[in-house]
Amino acid sequence: MSYLMESAQEVHRLQAQAGATSYADRLRLTGLRPGAAALDVGCGPGVITSEMLDVVGPHGRVVGMEPQAEHLQAARALLAGRPNVELLQGALPDTRLPSDHFDYVWCQYVFEYLGEPGPALAELVRVVRPGGRVVVADIDGVGLWNWPFPEDLQEESQKLLAALRAARFDLHAGRKLFHLFRKAGLADVRVHISPFYVAAGAVDARLHEDWVIRFRTLRPLAEPYFGGAGPYDAFCERFLALLDDADTLKYAMVLTTEGVKR
Repeated sequence: MSYLMESAQEVHRLQAQAGATSYADRLRLTGLRPGAAALDVGCGPGVITSEMLDVVGPHGRVVGMEPQAEHLQAARALLAGRPNVELLQGALPDTRLPSDHFDYVWCQYVFEYLGEPGPALAELVRVVRPGGRVVVADIDGVGLWNWPFPEDLQEESQKLLAALRAARFDLHAGRKLFHLFRKAGLADVRVHISPFYVAAGAVDARLHEDWVIRFRTLRPLAEPYFGGAGPYDAFCERFLALLDDADTLKYAMVLTTEGVKR
């Protein structure tokens, strides 16, 4: 799996992003229970893994899997001393985990990076036991849902989207999961919509910095689509000004899809 957003600031960005939201309610809503054996695929710095441990309690256990060594190191530091947790380096679609093993599998913000999501979902289904739940959460249209959104800035945004598509990053991965789950033969497929962020007015400092890091990381990929550093910098400055505008609404959604293995 190629991780497009990797940078020196990425661990900090992911920690801040995950720490801004509590996932316990969504984990319980999608079937995580006390005593469960659970898997967190693409666990990053371990923030959600920690919440999964809280939900499964002392009689459950959680395995976190992450391909990036730096992220895994951060997860180990966060979860040091916590019982019933194991952290492994690995990635979809080949986890090398046993079949029919887990009661619950969680995977967030991974499918957006997968050019071929089918084998990855098949792997999640393989490692969950019959009757267990597969849960995948991903974004839909981040950065596109703003109002007012000047037409020329919308057109400039399409250049960034073209660069992302060329790198096989799927900004609409979330909306495609329901169909994938159905084609994979999962039962009782449900979709839950929750905010990735909502800013009625100026965004907070954390979300502003999140976008600064995104734009900085994407620079080598995006500049050719803007015709050089100058036009790209101008776009970034205008987009950040939109985020900081007290008179505009900015929001983005996460679609969390769950299904039961037959």
